[in-house]
Amino acid sequence: MLVMTLEKVPTSLRGLLSRWLIELQTGVFVGKVSPVVRDLLWEKALDKGGGGRCTQAWRVQGEQGFTLRIHGDAAREVVDLDGIALVAVKNAAWRALDEAGAFRGLGDTSGE
Repeated sequence: MLVMTLEKVPTSLRGLLSRWLIELQTGVFVGKVSPVVRDLLWEKALDKGGGGRCTQAWRVQGEQGFTLRIHGDAAREVVDLDGIALVAVKNAAWRALDEAGAFRGLGDTSGE
């Protein structure tokens, strides 16, 4: 199962995704596709996104049962904390912790 969300992207990109996924609401797509198609849809979203935001979440084996990636939202970042993907909001507290080195060694789960 794949879930994709798009914000502030060209209508043509939404049309392209609707060939593979069902658009439940404006900019919210779901469907079942192969990993190859999932990655190709992600690449299309990055190429044709026009500066908009895009997220993708899909099922994987593991504790959490899914993984995700985010593009175009500078205020959010996916971080891996002991195998659990978390979305960190970069606010003043984030910047203070980041400058103190609190996030060193944490991997990125975005797959990029």
